[in-house]
Amino acid sequence: MTAFLHAIGTAVPDHDVHQAYLDWAAARLESRPRALFERMAARGGIRHRWSVLPPERVASGAVETMGFYAGDAPPGTAARMEAYARAAPELAEQAVRRLAERVPLGEITHLVVASCTGFVAPGIDQLLAVRMGLKPSVERLLVGFMGCYAAVAALRSARHIVRSEPDARVLVVCVELCSLHLQDTPELEPLLAQMQFGDGAAAALVSGEPGGFRLDRPFATTLPASADLIRWTITDRGFAMHLSGEVPGRIARALADPAVADAALGGRAPDGVDGWAVHAGGRSILDAVQGAFGLGSQALATSRGVLSDNGNMSSATLMFVLERMLAGPRVTDGVALAFGPGLAAEGFAFRSAA
Repeated sequence: MTAFLHAIGTAVPDHDVHQAYLDWAAARLESRPRALFERMAARGGIRHRWSVLPPERVASGAVETMGFYAGDAPPGTAARMEAYARAAPELAEQAVRRLAERVPLGEITHLVVASCTGFVAPGIDQLLAVRMGLKPSVERLLVGFMGCYAAVAALRSARHIVRSEPDARVLVVCVELCSLHLQDTPELEPLLAQMQFGDGAAAALVSGEPGGFRLDRPFATTLPASADLIRWTITDRGFAMHLSGEVPGRIARALADPAVADAALGGRAPDGVDGWAVHAGGRSILDAVQGAFGLGSQALATSRGVLSDNGNMSSATLMFVLERMLAGPRVTDGVALAFGPGLAAEGFAFRSAA
């Protein structure tokens, strides 16, 4: 039995916070690190990042004047989770509605939701099911706290469901509110890491009916001695992202190893791949993948476009890339690839339906 990814709908909030964040972060640095921060920001390949924090809470375009982050102390984790419980289902529903404009959803039998930026019970999957009026009999799966490659796990799970239940219609949703976890710090590395992330949601329909992209064999590998390079730590003041500056170099060195490259590509040769859906984790990460596989300058153009327009939206990002590729040229041998905590690389092969 073959599974197909028919269409993807995406949604971002209304408020562009990228420039406001750059101003806020630069003000927290001394002269020399500030110059480096501004140089890295200019080279980062990001023009916009979006936040669920309402625009009316912003004065003079500065992040520090947002009502959510105003005050002598940053909001605690409980306040951030309350905001997540309110905003995440709404943004996810917007993505599903846009998906429904592109393809008839029919009778959904399974719901798979991925998110690493909030916790709530009843879960985000249950809240979304109620908002969408799904039947109580719909089987639900929540993929939580896997980070940037969670879209792979969600789509892989949908593929397994369809292969075991040929009549299944699986709704896959990724929703992330990274802007709820701003950390006030004078340190350069975490400020650079936070500069990458924005909010977004994506929804996809997977079934056994031919159409869109055929989802082929998934694959996964873990880079050796890399567990500390990407961390997402729960603190009393939200979730603190640690994204080491060593990550791009470590990815490049690992992919230079034929065994790791073979595992990361599911046994494919890079020059045989005509569709690259690489998670837009940052410009330097895309550069590392491009260089390691010897790809042409336009091979990752779709990923770079998503990064420019939205930043890194964690698990939702890969779905944004696939959405654009579904509207593009036919793919005869595609690879979807994402990196995240572990440091792990996960992905799957895909191709346009016959």
